Amino acid sequence: MVRVIENGVQIGILPIKEALERAAKAGFDLVEVAPMADPPVCRIMDYGKFRYQQSKKLQDAKKSQTIVQVKEIRLRPKTEEHDLQVKIKHIKKFLEEKNKVKINMIFRGREIVYTDIGRDIMKVIEDALTDVAVIEQPPRLEGRSLTMVVAPKKEKKDKSKG
Repeated sequence: MVRVIENGVQIGILPIKEALERAAKAGFDLVEVAPMADPPVCRIMDYGKFRYQQSKKLQDAKKSQTIVQVKEIRLRPKTEEHDLQVKIKHIKKFLEEKNKVKINMIFRGREIVYTDIGRDIMKVIEDALTDVAVIEQPPRLEGRSLTMVVAPKKEKKDKSKG
């Protein structure tokens, strides 16, 4: 015995043989939709069309999702002003492409003593990116490198536009 649904309307509880005959007469398939129910629920529908629609929904979901990559920019405390501006331009380009950016300042040898210079440079970068980025992870010293992660700002949707 199974509970049968046809065109969204519940027909009732029928023997399996009768449900199969009814589906064949309608030219459709008998598909079990809730096997754990008591009695199991079956629907009379075109199974091929149903599978096609499910695959289309899946494709649309994949199409609408965006993959966020984490790009990395590497700096040194001795990085000059012009080079720093070029790096900031690269960071802005990555943020426009909706990617996160990990800014890594590497200290070599005795440079580790000058972490304050590194923090100053990170502050300059932070100030340059305030309009396009949000700081996801503030500058943090990890071993011999100072790391900061920035992400693109979320765009607010205008409610006034129709």
